[in-house]
Amino acid sequence: MYYNANTILFLNGKYIKATDATTDLYSQTLHYGYGVFEGIRSYETSNGAKIFKAVEHFERLKKSCELVNIPFNYDTDELIQISYNVLKKNNMGDAYIRPLVYCSPNMQLQAPKEVYLMICAWEWGKYLGDSLLNLCISSYQRPNPNSVKVEAKVTGHYINSILATSEAKVRGFDEALMLDMNGNIAEGPGANFFCEKDGVLYTPPLGHILPGITRETVINICRELEIPLVEKYFTPEELEGIDSAFMCGTAAEIIGINTIDARPMKKKWKESLGATIQEVYKNIVLEKSYADIII
Repeated sequence: MYYNANTILFLNGKYIKATDATTDLYSQTLHYGYGVFEGIRSYETSNGAKIFKAVEHFERLKKSCELVNIPFNYDTDELIQISYNVLKKNNMGDAYIRPLVYCSPNMQLQAPKEVYLMICAWEWGKYLGDSLLNLCISSYQRPNPNSVKVEAKVTGHYINSILATSEAKVRGFDEALMLDMNGNIAEGPGANFFCEKDGVLYTPPLGHILPGITRETVINICRELEIPLVEKYFTPEELEGIDSAFMCGTAAEIIGINTIDARPMKKKWKESLGATIQEVYKNIVLEKSYADIII
């Protein structure tokens, strides 16, 4: 589903067919999860294919490398141009772009001397679908920020996410909602969390969560629309009686929540602040005006 015989990707300075791409089985990334990545979307707009928040994503990729001591010397403009080239070579407009920085063969538990870059793209619908989600509070917590760099998109960190989502599916839910080490709401396995109560949006502060680029876009939308927003810690018990909730992320975009631990939201999704933000977000990524959207 991610590639076929004609798919072209970028690998270590060359554009090659995905079917011809190889990697070393002794890679430090394969053995220890020591690598970083990004998830980026491009959209077919009236002005052609446009990568949304390209600078922000590649700056975060470089920051992730810096935080975990992976040497990476690509320039942001160069990374953006490579990504557009990948889109063009695959005749894509609406696409999900995956840059991956991975390490050379090294069985030592120390920073690598050499790293490699792969950038590929594929057509991918919304990661969590279009239907309202039924969430459960996960038994898996987000990592202690004193044990890992939670603000970095490190490949190995996502074992935590896989476990949480898999558990939720087994329990009959669509997705998990994870807590931090102190028992407060943190985020989903691959998306940030917002909830609405009495006309105010609430979201967990940075510290135990990934500083999502879509999360920051939502915050900016709230400022523009003068939607009250509070970043604060809150417990699962405080979710009782909320009006609405949603998750957001590059892959998921903006997706509404139906229930949390089988407790329904008080508001219909179409009447929620999240639905308004969802519509504005759609217009932003497609480079359309949203001046006529009223809350």
